[in-house]
Amino acid sequence: MKIAVIGAGWAGLAAAVVALKNGHTALLFEASHAVGGRARSLKGEEHQFSLDNGQHILLGAYTQTLAMMGQVGVDTEQAMLSMTMRMQFPDGHGLCLPTWPMPFSLLWAGVMARGWSMADKLSVLRTMTAWQWQGFACDDHVSVAEVCQSLTPKIRADLMEPLCVSALNTPIDRASGQVFLRVLHDALFGQPGCSRLLLPRMNLSRLFPTPALQWLKQNGGQCRLGSRLQFLQQNQQKWRVFDEDFDAVILATSASNTAKTLMQSAKFTTETLANKMRSWATLANTLSFEAIATVYAQFPGAALAQPMLALRSGVMAPAQFVFDKGQLGGPQGLLAFVVSACQGTRESLQAQVLLQAQTQLGLTLQVVQTIVEKRATFSCTPGLQRPPQYIAPGLLACGDYVEGDYPATLEGAVRSAITAVAWLS
Repeated sequence: MKIAVIGAGWAGLAAAVVALKNGHTALLFEASHAVGGRARSLKGEEHQFSLDNGQHILLGAYTQTLAMMGQVGVDTEQAMLSMTMRMQFPDGHGLCLPTWPMPFSLLWAGVMARGWSMADKLSVLRTMTAWQWQGFACDDHVSVAEVCQSLTPKIRADLMEPLCVSALNTPIDRASGQVFLRVLHDALFGQPGCSRLLLPRMNLSRLFPTPALQWLKQNGGQCRLGSRLQFLQQNQQKWRVFDEDFDAVILATSASNTAKTLMQSAKFTTETLANKMRSWATLANTLSFEAIATVYAQFPGAALAQPMLALRSGVMAPAQFVFDKGQLGGPQGLLAFVVSACQGTRESLQAQVLLQAQTQLGLTLQVVQTIVEKRATFSCTPGLQRPPQYIAPGLLACGDYVEGDYPATLEGAVRSAITAVAWLS
């Protein structure tokens, strides 16, 4: 088949790679002049090094993403720092799992966790055991806060809240308990090595988007940058895109952009197809979104005890995690503070993060740059109905927001791409 893939984020790039690998012809169209979407590197302001538009933690459980990276020639062992699962704070308190099989690793980590009372530790063990007996499942309309009711306030604040906001980018009281439990299950009780934390040691563009683009060009694919699709038309059994006919189209742009394209395309097709397009777009437009900010701050000689640390967050302390870029292949003394589900102005975030760094890390830093992705992820709320991948014969959507078991993650994006191509086969 001759397939048009619209959008060159991780989902679109993965879809084009899979299509070519399966013997199809793939043409990739991207509105901007850069690939990678919401997980790429940007040219820094007034400095020589590049900065990522977000900090991404991969897991050993991200099997499809890791396989896709390997497919395009990325040495994942060299590209990422592998660490045991941990949620530790600057004072050393928190959880650190040894490299043992489950559930022994989790049991030992719970017993040895610093800063937790015996009541805290017992609540973790009881709750985790209950979740395992229940198959890490709950009612679709239950929030993470409700799922965690049996935990002590200390465990909710030090463990579950940062885990929830990092995985779902949605506050614990508004986040889907079912999706959260699914992520926990795959991260803790999947195949061996699934709980490893994988921290990129190179910028996000080099981690997958740039190698994927090179692989596509070397294997007969095409990528046309600066090509913004306004609408598509059905021409008998073909789809017309940019005055060219295709057997199928995979829309791998954001939910809002895909909805706009379909609403515009509905004006130029049959009423039956137009209704399908409008119905899909209406559902996609019900999604709400969360922002993520990365505050890059620097001071010569600044370094953390570990490449990544959790931070105690609150109203005036917005960052949940900090990364030491000097330990991850970047400039020495550069720290990246992550503010998930962020609110407020850029100036207030920066001031609060600098105070948080002084209070919790004992460091006086200067802001290098703050990058805010205003629509970084969809709000992963209980009972959320996400748009399906299938729109019409030969017309599919893929991205981290479509129907699936995962929240808005790189793994969710890549899995949706694989499924989209499988639909066409």
